Amino acid sequence: MITKEELPACPVATTVNLIGNKWKILILRDLLSGTKRFGELRRSVTGISQKVLTDNLRALEEDGIITRKIFAEVPPRVEYSLTELGDSLRPVINVLAEWGTAYKTRLEQKTNK
Repeated sequence: MITKEELPACPVATTVNLIGNKWKILILRDLLSGTKRFGELRRSVTGISQKVLTDNLRALEEDGIITRKIFAEVPPRVEYSLTELGDSLRPVINVLAEWGTAYKTRLEQKTNK
């Protein structure tokens, strides 16, 4: 976990530092709809390798943004979900989605002229 002293002074830089890589934001996007198993996340986050998914899930868990629940079954079942802190990112991710949609629409309108 990052200590308070290690965080950038800028709050935007702090947010980008925590969730700003390509994979983390897509993992969070998919967890907004509810708890997911590792395999579900691997299928829904197109192009991510097993190692990169594992590394990003561990980082998000360490930062308190997601939680991992392990079920004592054979084979073991692991589920990931947003913590309360992670769910507080919902409006941020929704605004990113709205902006992306508006941008794509604008680009399509430009090319159709």
